[in-house]
Amino acid sequence: MSQETKYTEDNIRSLDWKEHIRMRPGMYIGKLGDGSSPDDGIYILLKEVLDNSIDEYVMGAGKTIEISIQGNKVIVRDFGRGIPLGKVVDVVSKMNTGGKYDSKAFKKSVGLNGVGTKAVNALSSFFRVESTRDGKSASAEFEQGNLINQDLLDDTSRRKGTKVSFIPDDIIFKNYKYRNEYVEKMLKNYVYLNTGLTIMFNGEKYFSENGLKDLLEENINESDMAYPIIHLKGDDIEVAITHSKTQYSEEYHSFVNGQNTTQGGTHLAAFREALVKTIREFYGKNYEASDVRKSIVSAIAIKVTEPVFESQTKTKLGSTDMGGDLPTVRTFVNDFLKTNLDNFLHKNPETADKIQRKILQAERERKELSGIRKLAKDRAKKASLHNKKLRDCRVHFGDTKNDRNLESTLFITEGDSASGSITKSRDVNTQAVFSLRGKPLNSYGMSKKIVYENEEFNLLQAALNIEESIEDLRYNNIVIATDADVDGMHIRLLLITFFLQFFPELIKEGHLYILQTPLFRVRNKKETIYCYSDQERRDAIEKLKPKPEITRFKGLGEISPDEFVNFIGENIRLDPVMLDKDMSIENLLEFYMGKNTPDRQEFIINNLKVELDIVEEINEN
Repeated sequence: MSQETKYTEDNIRSLDWKEHIRMRPGMYIGKLGDGSSPDDGIYILLKEVLDNSIDEYVMGAGKTIEISIQGNKVIVRDFGRGIPLGKVVDVVSKMNTGGKYDSKAFKKSVGLNGVGTKAVNALSSFFRVESTRDGKSASAEFEQGNLINQDLLDDTSRRKGTKVSFIPDDIIFKNYKYRNEYVEKMLKNYVYLNTGLTIMFNGEKYFSENGLKDLLEENINESDMAYPIIHLKGDDIEVAITHSKTQYSEEYHSFVNGQNTTQGGTHLAAFREALVKTIREFYGKNYEASDVRKSIVSAIAIKVTEPVFESQTKTKLGSTDMGGDLPTVRTFVNDFLKTNLDNFLHKNPETADKIQRKILQAERERKELSGIRKLAKDRAKKASLHNKKLRDCRVHFGDTKNDRNLESTLFITEGDSASGSITKSRDVNTQAVFSLRGKPLNSYGMSKKIVYENEEFNLLQAALNIEESIEDLRYNNIVIATDADVDGMHIRLLLITFFLQFFPELIKEGHLYILQTPLFRVRNKKETIYCYSDQERRDAIEKLKPKPEITRFKGLGEISPDEFVNFIGENIRLDPVMLDKDMSIENLLEFYMGKNTPDRQEFIINNLKVELDIVEEINEN
């Protein structure tokens, strides 16, 4: 007879605020990560602290914010009103404590539930807050949310404001490091949305005069714009619109109360709908919605009273109304575009003409593709019934109700042995595998037709669910996992070319990565060390001397599933694929993937590295 598990008062455990945050960090900051992804937790910690300083600026207090990141220590200093001195400890360590419950003080702020800085405090090995106002200063220091020191200065000449310093706890965030590229993008978005605000980051100044117009100029080369940016501003709304000459897909940057809603929401859905409606009415033609929006590059920012987001990390707006007596988000956005975009097009016939030509070009291309698209969809349907290429996972990026949705990952790998190892060692909840057969096609210079004609590209597009737009993207992380040899490098290059050519916003939005896999295994009878570089190999040999066993991994297929789990679990190492804003996609692809040019030959010769010395050293050992 089976023994029944006892369920008594002893089983009921009440966690205090910091224990709960540390035990369930995903509920508060999304995923953890190591800093290789823009939505990793260490950036959310910075954002939570920064949001408070931004809200001070919005309230008219302090025009400059200073940020310093040296190693793992982050310092954020604003010159706002300063936290009331008697509440310095409470504000960063008591749940549901904050100034933003008083809607008069903070009408349209981002942080409404008083959780942000408490989460930063609980998840930091060191956290210090210091507030100065009325010639007095109060400070408090914490470790993992526990108060260890507090101080009150009755007389100080320091400028008023708040200074927060913290070090993310390496017990929670393993092997992490801040990447300046992601921090810079976050800060640029803040200044685009708060014209007149100056942010100093490690001594560099960020400032914007033209808001979302500046944002679009950062994201699209002037030479690639089909027409000059349309920039429209109103009470609680701002939009910027242009079309790309070369990009196939739609690209949107959306914001609510200064928060970058990377997964869109009701405001973005309203914008896409209102844009089509306004254009149709202006030209008096019932154009296909996809033709109107094809190649669009745009941004929308709105301000909502007490917004409702679909997750704590505020990446998707759920609010249907603007708050108070105001209309719904849909009506508000629609009315604004109907009036302002229509007026703009009447006053700027040259731009209106270019937009119409862009729509007609999209219509022609769609009709040319329609036959092949239908064939490809039928083929993909049949293939998906017995599709060996995709081994799916259970949680997907669009599942905003699941706090693991940001971990959803698709590994693109080559060959049966490599995909077999990943498939056997992956987390079936969040990690899917797409297996290529040999090298993909070089798609440089080809039209979108090739995506449907080439079975692998078509199935990959279907697996990612990005044919219409990346709004329905099924995986937050797309990871190219190939061997670290010449063939593996070539496959990486061909896949990156495919994404740059047809879906560049996947790269712009930080979804594409290269999986780092170990080059060497160094072990003795007591310990095994996996080495990702020659330096790590030398360090491991030194540590495990006198005569450790050294194995050089030639391909992923050589690594057993039991070992592979170490490289795609919590210690996964990813290199993000990033775009250099100073080089257009067209020039980039031409240089690397076009016909052999003297420039490229010279580049290869100058950057060629020989492994002979490494091989000799291994033989010696």
